[in-house]
Amino acid sequence: MKIYLLLSMIFALCLPAITAKCDVPVAPTARQQPESREIHGINLTDPYAWLRNRESKEVISYLKNENLYTSEIMQDTEELQTWLFEEMKSRIKETDLSVPSRIDSYYYYSRTEKGQQYKIHCRRGIEEGAPEEIIFDENKYAAGKPYFALGALEVSPNHNILAYSIDNTGAEKFELAFLNLVTGETYPDRIASTTYGVEWAEDNKTVFYTLMDDTGRACRIKKHHLGDDVAGNAEVYFEEDGQFWAGIGKTRDRKYLVLGANSSTSSEMRILEANNPDGEFRMFRPRQKGLEYGIVHQNGYFYILTNENAVNFKVMRTRDNELEPEKWQEFIAARDNVLVDDIDAFADFLVISERDNGLQKIRYFDKDGQSRYIPFDEAVYSAEVDENPEFKTSLVRYRYTSLTTPQSIFDFDMATGKAELKKQTEVLGTFDKANYQSERLLARATDGTMVPVSLVYRKDLRKKGPAKTYLTGYGSYGSSFDPYFSSIRLTLLDRGFIYAIAHVRGGQEMGRPWYDNGKLLKKKNTFTDFIACAEHLTEQGYTDRDLLVINGGSAGGLLMGAVANMRPDLFKAVIADVPFVDVINTMLDPSLPLVREEYEEWGNPNEKEYFDYMYSYSPYNNIKAQDYPAMLVTAGLNDPRVSYWEPAKFVARLRTMKTDRNLLLLKTNLDAGHAGASGRYDYIKEIAFEYAFIFKILGVKF
Repeated sequence: MKIYLLLSMIFALCLPAITAKCDVPVAPTARQQPESREIHGINLTDPYAWLRNRESKEVISYLKNENLYTSEIMQDTEELQTWLFEEMKSRIKETDLSVPSRIDSYYYYSRTEKGQQYKIHCRRGIEEGAPEEIIFDENKYAAGKPYFALGALEVSPNHNILAYSIDNTGAEKFELAFLNLVTGETYPDRIASTTYGVEWAEDNKTVFYTLMDDTGRACRIKKHHLGDDVAGNAEVYFEEDGQFWAGIGKTRDRKYLVLGANSSTSSEMRILEANNPDGEFRMFRPRQKGLEYGIVHQNGYFYILTNENAVNFKVMRTRDNELEPEKWQEFIAARDNVLVDDIDAFADFLVISERDNGLQKIRYFDKDGQSRYIPFDEAVYSAEVDENPEFKTSLVRYRYTSLTTPQSIFDFDMATGKAELKKQTEVLGTFDKANYQSERLLARATDGTMVPVSLVYRKDLRKKGPAKTYLTGYGSYGSSFDPYFSSIRLTLLDRGFIYAIAHVRGGQEMGRPWYDNGKLLKKKNTFTDFIACAEHLTEQGYTDRDLLVINGGSAGGLLMGAVANMRPDLFKAVIADVPFVDVINTMLDPSLPLVREEYEEWGNPNEKEYFDYMYSYSPYNNIKAQDYPAMLVTAGLNDPRVSYWEPAKFVARLRTMKTDRNLLLLKTNLDAGHAGASGRYDYIKEIAFEYAFIFKILGVKF
């Protein structure tokens, strides 16, 4: 029997200095040549650079040994993991149906069946008693595959042909194929390595799709005429600038195809009549550094959402034959405290998504230009416009949720002002929202900024004094972390946990300046905001350092790595999912996915000012000889967004440097990518594993 199996129950007594006796995995750097280079006067010695070679048997063996070690350490929680999985699964209505969406003469919907990992996509005619047609069963295409992801599922305008794309590795490279929904025939046309975007022209035979370069950047748009040799597909657009990515869509009224090229801070759109797919795209407005815009079309007008002289964006409009910017007229003026998030056009209404002092609002304009807001009752909630494929309708469908309210789908009639609840996600078992309480707090950051914290707990278990707390955050790309309901989370709340979200800068919860003040040379605000939120929760008696667990994934994993380095004394445990922790080495390698595109998010380290700043917080480069909290770090071998070696290197260096006895585990999914397991049951098992880790560290009895 291996030594680490015998000692798994007493691992906490083993110092890193004697890890060989505990069989803790140690990266065999002595057998490798460390990578060394000098950048801007700094010697970057990377003893674990060898882990980047995924073709190496030694690398795969190392990852497998780390997985084996993690399994052995967590062996005493296997029964607990099973219980957690069964408990979380028991709250889910396994056989369920989505709310149908009408498109022309069909209702489209998806459903799930008990025991099946994936969705079944269906439709039926709008006439009463129309039979169901299964148009795509994900389970059929996922059978026998360790991983399955659906990229595109687009029905042709005449509803006869289905374009679909599949990824079986997690690398987000999809094979595009076509199915005749009338005859059941699968066309021989196959297009490899497409990205997510697929769009039909109105001729029912032409499809536009997107391809990536060697770095994974979506940069080419081609068109395919069904039945033609794919080798002869014409390229309609190529984006040369490595900081821009390309995509294609269609206006809701189906009049225009819209080809977009976007960076993090600039936009450029081209348009083409959707019934003329072999025509030439014409420029809407050329790119200009720092100018962002998006367009929708309604009744002879384009409405433009833009940040030109408007930090929080404004809405302009112009006739569709008068695209010159000087012809644009202001429709909604810029406001200091209100971010215009999005705009949707219907035949007789415009719908505007806004953020007013952090709260999401949905505003609608009628054809006379009068506007109203959809009313919401709770003080802390999330409300987002859902997919609305129909153009000629007065109904706008939106999704509503809060920390205590399961996701609810509403159809709001903009003509009458009446909302109809179409479906609320059913939570099986004993759930009663009246048992739970949500709050919003404000924590003072180091520069005096007040940072919101949303939290929820079970009322009857909220005793006086500190409680076990799960604090999470993200804070990058202007992506807002809005409060939402999770039945899985009840497993924590029903055991006395507080669940909290730190709405740190780098997101966009409080408007565009909230994002701008958490990126580039202000990125550290994201980390210090999170620390301020954690300190506020402890100072106000909600929790204490021995009860506080934190979690973040991807760029949120960068947040976890940074705060673990900066304030390891503040947290009992850290879970970093597919964390972006090797910032300097990754951003210095433009051959890697997303790097050039993200110079506007993190900075270009080839410039000394940005290098010095990034080097000062890059988690991998700032690991110190100090005590760290218990840590669980995850990775995906096929991850195209955060390469598996980032978490692997981070853990390897931590094993060498840290001075504590706390658990440090690396868990790599060898069959998946950035999103982890693809099946809905497998996903719950991953959460059950992470919760078991938390329970183990905090000593929670089940």
